[in-house]
Amino acid sequence: MTKRENLLETIRGGNPERFVNQYEYLSLIPDPAMLAAFGNISKGHDGINGWGVTIRFPEYVPGPFPDTSEKLKVIKDIANWKSYVEAPPVHFPEEAWKPFTMMAEKVDRKDQYVASMAAPGIFEKLHYLMGMEDAMIAFYEEPEAMHELIDFLADYEISAAKEVVSHLHPDALFHHDDWGSQKSSFLSPEMFGEFIAPAYKKIYGFWKANGVELIVHHSDSYAANLVPYMIDCGIDIWQGVMSTNNVPELIQRYGQQISFHGGIDNGKVDRTDWSEETIRKEVETMCHDCGRHFFIPGTTMGGPESTYPGVYETVSKVINEVSKEMF
Repeated sequence: MTKRENLLETIRGGNPERFVNQYEYLSLIPDPAMLAAFGNISKGHDGINGWGVTIRFPEYVPGPFPDTSEKLKVIKDIANWKSYVEAPPVHFPEEAWKPFTMMAEKVDRKDQYVASMAAPGIFEKLHYLMGMEDAMIAFYEEPEAMHELIDFLADYEISAAKEVVSHLHPDALFHHDDWGSQKSSFLSPEMFGEFIAPAYKKIYGFWKANGVELIVHHSDSYAANLVPYMIDCGIDIWQGVMSTNNVPELIQRYGQQISFHGGIDNGKVDRTDWSEETIRKEVETMCHDCGRHFFIPGTTMGGPESTYPGVYETVSKVINEVSKEMF
């Protein structure tokens, strides 16, 4: 089977030949709009992204993160957010798209999905713009302004998606938005359902109406209590699912409706003292506990990489070895 065929057998509860190995089923293609918004800041550097947010990316951390100290917050007053927020551009000349369209054209779509990328997501945009504390308080104290801001952010995402669809013709979407810590979601299910889920139904509905077959949502966190909303929003694969979610239980309960990619926590294997022995133990445990269907073994990292060199590749090697034992 091709990687794509094996993925479909896995998430449909069919007859896969092997474990889907981490991100092998996706060919991740960036685009000018995504890079303009996210900031494209390399490791070891700081910068300002397209939303005016100061981003810092030190060495040996999993990814870039906003500096929302008081002086640097974009939104100083949520009630007057329109005075502070300006969306990044989504329209670019054709020559700016050419490198990315060429990347998409080189992908064998019988073997892999051409996957567009979107980051940061709706919840992350909120705390990027005003800081986590202000964002969390605003859900309670200024719900009307938060609804307005979320609608604005969702409309921006759809305007960018229109350009991506017309240029890259993706058949998958890889969308980032971290929704929790290791042990709890940031929002209660009720609040998530009121504020965040409607935006994603709209966003993911647009992508699916325009040729995208597979929605992969990244949240390397606890979010087991939000899975019903994920299904309702159209998510096909939750990538980044941490072991703290009790992945085997999620598969048993929801496997016919959504699949789970992850289970191998970076905090356990992606560290200065990493070893193949530790990785093997984690991979074997998750693969045996989760089984062959509705599960893609992989680290919880939001991309085919690791903080420490060699970790991602070693995880892939061990998955292949365990796959030969179990299939």
